[in-house]
Amino acid sequence: MNDESTTSRAAGHVRLGQPVRRLEDERLLRGRGGFIDDLDLGGQAHAHFVRSVHAHARIAGIDTAAARQSPGVLAVYTGADLDSEGVGRIHFPSAVKSRDGTPMRNPVRPCLVSDKARHVGDTVAMVVAGSRGEARDAADLVAVEYEELPAVTGAAEALQPGAPLVWDEVPGNLAFDWEGGDRAAAEKAFAAARHVARAELVVSRVVVAAMEPRGALGSYDPHSGRYTLITPTQGTTPVQQTIARYGLKVPSTDLRVESPDVGGGFGMKNYAYPEQVLVLWASRKLGRPVKWYPERSDGFMTDAQGRDHRMQVELALDAEGRFLAIRCRTLSNLGAYATQSAPFIPTLGGTRVLTGVYTIPCFHAESRGVFTNTVPIDAYRGAGKPEFMYALERVVDVAARELKVDPAELRRRNIVLPSAMPYRTPTGLVFDSGEFARNMDDALVLADRPGFATRREEARKRGKLRGLGFSVYQEPDGFRDNRAELVFDPSGRLTLTVSPVSNGQGYVTTFAQVVSDQLGLPLETIRVVQADSDHTGGASGAGGSRTATVTGTAIARAAAEIVEKGRRIAAHLMEASAEDVEFADGAFRIAGTDRSVGLVEVAQAAFLVARLPPDMEFGLGATSHYNARAYSYPSGCHVAEVEIDPETGQVTLIAYSVVNDFGRVINPLLLEGQIQGGVVQGIGQALIENCVYDPGSGQLLTGAFTDYGIPRADDVPFIAWTRNEVPCKTNPLGIKGCGESGCTASIAAVMNAVVDALAEVGVTQVDMPTTPEKIWRLCRTGK
Repeated sequence: MNDESTTSRAAGHVRLGQPVRRLEDERLLRGRGGFIDDLDLGGQAHAHFVRSVHAHARIAGIDTAAARQSPGVLAVYTGADLDSEGVGRIHFPSAVKSRDGTPMRNPVRPCLVSDKARHVGDTVAMVVAGSRGEARDAADLVAVEYEELPAVTGAAEALQPGAPLVWDEVPGNLAFDWEGGDRAAAEKAFAAARHVARAELVVSRVVVAAMEPRGALGSYDPHSGRYTLITPTQGTTPVQQTIARYGLKVPSTDLRVESPDVGGGFGMKNYAYPEQVLVLWASRKLGRPVKWYPERSDGFMTDAQGRDHRMQVELALDAEGRFLAIRCRTLSNLGAYATQSAPFIPTLGGTRVLTGVYTIPCFHAESRGVFTNTVPIDAYRGAGKPEFMYALERVVDVAARELKVDPAELRRRNIVLPSAMPYRTPTGLVFDSGEFARNMDDALVLADRPGFATRREEARKRGKLRGLGFSVYQEPDGFRDNRAELVFDPSGRLTLTVSPVSNGQGYVTTFAQVVSDQLGLPLETIRVVQADSDHTGGASGAGGSRTATVTGTAIARAAAEIVEKGRRIAAHLMEASAEDVEFADGAFRIAGTDRSVGLVEVAQAAFLVARLPPDMEFGLGATSHYNARAYSYPSGCHVAEVEIDPETGQVTLIAYSVVNDFGRVINPLLLEGQIQGGVVQGIGQALIENCVYDPGSGQLLTGAFTDYGIPRADDVPFIAWTRNEVPCKTNPLGIKGCGESGCTASIAAVMNAVVDALAEVGVTQVDMPTTPEKIWRLCRTGK
């Protein structure tokens, strides 16, 4: 259980909007964090996994004899051992259907493959020994006889007739052929259009590369029959439910999941993995805890990866430059196995934002999901929103260039105005608030767009190409559910228990600040508990930029219930009518008098029979399991300015400016950190990051940081930012999600800037990442 008191920085009673420094940081910076690598249980053994060296191969045999005789080895397990007990599977049911109404093809994933390996790194065997070194050494002695098969790594190639089948039961490797929107209306609009802008785009595959890799420590109690899994997650419930149902085939109440400190998730740690199942199962078999802590190479080969789409987008416009319709065809590489979010990303998820902030009357989308011999895809910061916002904002820029219209002016002609709200988009979203044009205008001022022509001319004199690009975005955030429980103990100390698991965002600070604002308690008196399924209850966890909005609303509701219960106790203590008692700043007062009693004293009285109203039960607490039925819509505009050296192809990001609307802000300091992190991840994908597989062998060519680049400090300029606060109307706090917004807008802004720079040499399209070699060739050949 991640239990953190907020005593590291006494701050007193704080309000929403105050820049409170992160309460977690002192503990972490002093080395007192408890990450999975720091945690051990008495008598634990260590696991190491044998991974497939082939992208696609039948397993003809596995010889474990030598490994079993290796020093310190306790056991060697293969898929046959799991199959004999009917356990050891991972499965994520999906609501995605093909256009003919049939469910997507979604084979069950084995935790240890016994028939064939489907990607490099697929897990073939498990070695358990007394130490990590002994397990690693013994794993090298496991002899796997492979019958190598042809591999396919690209989605388009996987659909070709005669392509290798990743799954024998999935014809043509096609998992789904989905359609959304109004085809007939879109075709009619395109037929009537005066101009049609088109763009063919690659949204490259990325490695998540969280600072802390995954890991798992499993134990089994034979007396209670319960398993306990300690593992970094973004929410214990999704992991618990999948492992219990499919991995171990036990009731979910027989599995406790605890998360220690988590060093980054970005969607990748929100769901179950085979290794988590295996350490639990092996612990029961061996009668002792089993721990697995990965090498970074494990992460590259087995952590879910992100993005990987090919998109064709078209925008229809009338003679005045009004948008009439948009349509998009997407080909999505799912990897070897279907995960929780991969089918949702290019279908029901990402297409929601296809019309963006614009008054586009209709849309039509077609998306195909394809199995390949690559690492599975799952949610990665934004999960569809960055991809489809990129497609939209690129094609809008294409239209502006072809029509010779200022891209800002073209957007103004089509943007949804505040007077139109609530505004329903053809994708089904309902904007409750937002000033989209103001965000764009303010961002262009912040970026000094009027002075760009001078800067471009100065760069030209130095032989450089200068470009400025921007993107205007919105995203639907704050869906699904989360749970919050507020309970006072007899001393008057409040404990807040929440279902999301912090993976670097600063949830302890955020949630304590909401409690302090709602109940008037000093920040340092609030204890925050998270990351233990036995205590936090079932809920969705952290993801989809929902944590602050959904959990914050749950906290506000629970706090309101505490106030109402406390009002009755306070009235009893002050011998007044509850209707005459008001609450503010942590105290109950009789209206019109100076008589008051503090909330802490009321909480203490709730445990004393002599001070408690006779019809009330002992204690003071409340729980809210809130399910959001409407989104929040963060919005804004990002502006990027780049400079390109045509002699070397080097793209330098010179300046970056952001204006966002996140509604009412809980903590500006933490908000700024979220913006910066998301922006940098988008910059990384646009300029640097490139996950590459060899198309013949299926080998991962970028399987280490020596080959896979991520942005460093000198790749990113100072990020200038400001905000427009337009309170959200779909939750009582008025707040909007923020965690994914940086990624959602930054990819398009940077890519638009690069294309704007290259337009001087006649280039109108470039695919991410914009590596020096690619840009150098474009500057010379135009293709």
